[in-house]
Amino acid sequence: MNWNVQLGQMITFFMMAIALGMDAFSLGIAIGIKKLSLLQISKISSTIGLFHVIMPFFGIIMGHYLLAMIGNIATIIGGGLLIYLGANMLWGSIIGNSARTLDQTTGIGLIVLAFSVSLDALSVGLSLGLFSIHLWIAIILFGIVGAIMTAIGLSLGNKIGNWVGDYGEAFGGIILLVFGFKFLV
Repeated sequence: MNWNVQLGQMITFFMMAIALGMDAFSLGIAIGIKKLSLLQISKISSTIGLFHVIMPFFGIIMGHYLLAMIGNIATIIGGGLLIYLGANMLWGSIIGNSARTLDQTTGIGLIVLAFSVSLDALSVGLSLGLFSIHLWIAIILFGIVGAIMTAIGLSLGNKIGNWVGDYGEAFGGIILLVFGFKFLV
C-alpha cells in the first residue's frame, strides 16, 4: 500500500468536502440569523450533512454518462430552490408573522434547503464514480464536513442575528436570493 497515494487522496477528499461545505456554511449564516436554538442548529446541520452523503451516493449510482446533463440541471434546480427560499424568507420578514411562509428549520422547508444546498454534491458524486477511489471515505467525509460547516455557519448567523436584530430575516432572505441567482448565472 502506497501511503503517499492514500494521504494524497485524503487531502483531496478533504479539500472537496470543504468546497462542497462552503455553500452550506454561507447559507447557514443566512438561516442562522433567525436566532436558532442549539437543537435547531443540530437538526439542520445533521440533515444537511446527511444530504451531503446521500446526494454524491446517488450521483455515483447514476453513472458517468449523465454527468454533463445532470450537472446543468442540478445547478438550475438548486438556484431556483434557493431563490424560492430566499424570496419566501424575505416576504415573511416584510409581512411579519401573520404571513404563512416556508420554515427552513423544520419539515419540508428543511428538506428543500438541504436538497438545494447538496445538489452540487450530486454532480461531484457523478464525477467520483469515474475513478477507482475509496468512495465511501469521500462520501462520509463530505457529510461530516458539510454538517460541521453548516453548524458553524448557523452559529455565526445566530451571532449576526443578535447584532442586526429585526432585519436579520430580511438580510438572510437576500443572501439566499443572491446565492440562487449566482447558481443560475
